[in-house]
Amino acid sequence: MSDFLKENSKKDGITVTDSGLQYKILLEGSGMQPAATDTVTVHYEGTLPDGSVFDSSYARGEEISFGLNQVIAGWTEGLQLMKEGSKYKFFIPSKLGYGERGAGGMIGPHQDLVFKVELIRIS
Repeated sequence: MSDFLKENSKKDGITVTDSGLQYKILLEGSGMQPAATDTVTVHYEGTLPDGSVFDSSYARGEEISFGLNQVIAGWTEGLQLMKEGSKYKFFIPSKLGYGERGAGGMIGPHQDLVFKVELIRIS
């Protein structure tokens, strides 16, 4: 576990799953919870631990839909904890993200990731 995740796990409101995924509930919804095989529609912002934004559906002004089993493991696990209408913050260890390969220009190898995710609907 990285120093960032070790320190983060000690903060109030942080829950750590068996896999090492950390999350904080920002807003608890009351809708249905998705299964790994569902398609979900979300708004999100992805940052590095230092706060540098690498992707944001908010900035693009449009929600995104995808199969929950077609994304990084941290998202597949984390979104299944959420109910429609919820907003969570995920702290994703590298092994549940892009691992040793990284992704794109900003996400290097073994990079932890932070996402604010709003689950809008399950379809």
